[in-house]
Amino acid sequence: MAWILLVVSGLLETVWASALSASRGFSRLTPSIVFAVALLLSMTGLALALRTLPVGTAYAVWVGIGAIGTAVYGMVALGDSVSTARLLCLLAIVAGVVGLKLVS
Repeated sequence: MAWILLVVSGLLETVWASALSASRGFSRLTPSIVFAVALLLSMTGLALALRTLPVGTAYAVWVGIGAIGTAVYGMVALGDSVSTARLLCLLAIVAGVVGLKLVS
């Protein structure tokens, strides 16, 4: 259950990071509210997962999921650049996250 909670919390990190960008420095109300709610839920999920999982592993997985999700969102929805090198780097993060799960 802790792993599921951690993955959902990592996905919520993608939501709050994207909403933070869309808020334009908290000058837009709806994205600012989405940011605050997603941040609260993401942190709460991480905190609950840390009751069971080691902090180093859980935090690295949480950040990795958020970083990958945010980068993919940027490429798909916002027109961020896509290159082979960038995709290989994201693949390396995925491999690291999976590796941490397998050795935990």
